[in-house]
Amino acid sequence: MTTFVSEETLDRSQMRDLQWKRLKQTIKRVYSNVPFYQEEFKKQGITPDNIQSWNDVSRLPFTKKHNLRENYPYNLIATPMENVVRLHGSSGTSGKPTVVAYTQNDIDNWADIVARAIYMAGGRKGDVLHNAYGYGLFTGGLGIHHGSERLGCVTVPISGGNTSRQITLIQDFKPRIICGTPSYILNVGETMKNIGIDPASTSIEYAILGAEPWTEEMRDTIEKLFNIKAMDIYGLSEVMGPGVAMECKDCQDGLHIAEDHFYVEIIDPDTLMPVPEGTDGEIVFTSLTKEALPIIRYRTGDIASITRETCGCGRTTTKMSRIKGRIDDMIILRGVNVFPSEIERCILQMEEIGTNYQIHLLKKGVMDHAQLHVEVSEAFLKTLPEKDLEHQSAKDLIRKIQGVLKTEALVTMEVCLKQPQELPRSEGKAKRIIDNRSSASLSASS
Repeated sequence: MTTFVSEETLDRSQMRDLQWKRLKQTIKRVYSNVPFYQEEFKKQGITPDNIQSWNDVSRLPFTKKHNLRENYPYNLIATPMENVVRLHGSSGTSGKPTVVAYTQNDIDNWADIVARAIYMAGGRKGDVLHNAYGYGLFTGGLGIHHGSERLGCVTVPISGGNTSRQITLIQDFKPRIICGTPSYILNVGETMKNIGIDPASTSIEYAILGAEPWTEEMRDTIEKLFNIKAMDIYGLSEVMGPGVAMECKDCQDGLHIAEDHFYVEIIDPDTLMPVPEGTDGEIVFTSLTKEALPIIRYRTGDIASITRETCGCGRTTTKMSRIKGRIDDMIILRGVNVFPSEIERCILQMEEIGTNYQIHLLKKGVMDHAQLHVEVSEAFLKTLPEKDLEHQSAKDLIRKIQGVLKTEALVTMEVCLKQPQELPRSEGKAKRIIDNRSSASLSASS
């Protein structure tokens, strides 16, 4: 595989021409084959012939996650089932799962996209790649797997969990690249330290991390722990899976969108109007090459911004910022909007506390109330007489944390200090928000 594929260095007019050609094909495909889109187009009073320029794209209907659930399992598929070779989907923990389908050509394109992403992050043919993303209906494991093999890496399909075995295989197989959620890879590194292994002594040089929002402070923690470069990868099953966008190792400053396969917009989630370049908003993707389940203007619920400046690595593709948070993860406390990632950014600056935390949401009367549960560091714990978290020094630390949150995130939160390793560890996506508001309401009314 070459340093760049040609699509990564197209000038803007060439990319727009390629995207327009593929967008028109996608619009025709969904209108001809998917009753849901036929009905949505009719509601907008349009047909594919009405989409004549980029200005007309705003007339196309949005697609949301509930539309996939309402059309479960096969009603959004745009090709005969004999052409479908794979299904992926969500876990369905909050209702019916979302199901997405792939033709063989979709799988091949996906493998190419992820191979490009791994190369962008430093991977090369012959490298051993330790894949700790979960395998199964979740797209992470198999998405990275096929891209790794397409690039020519030696792929270790360890999946998530069984951390002791992960560590054994890292020591034995000597991977150059590790892939997984940032919270789980951090867990692997902390576990190494706890059993006397220096994570920085391993063969790992690069990490490809994603599937959950994470901060620059988290990146800095992981990079120092392992003595590596850690890059952000973005994707979602509704659009394709991992590889929709990838950060380059050269600059680590925004994620390159695979624009030859995905058209991106950033909108205000309230007005649904586009926002200026560089402004945070909700990411909206339209797939351009998907055959089995093409999707039009999918509202991801993720908050980020985009820029179209040429990157220092030489790629000309549009870049998106790291994900700031999800609309449905945003907490509103006394009129202040805050994402868990902003809390993470604040607390990871403090050497007295560890990297694991949870935000518990409660009801106190009619008001929402938040508790930050955070572990102290081993070094700080050793400074406390009898490791007593009721000691005055611990109370001083609570006030310090509250002060930083107030100053930098503009929120007031109760802080509950925990012993190191007391909070549950992630083997996949970290669960940062524990919402107890509905159960409190139920108990109050019973």
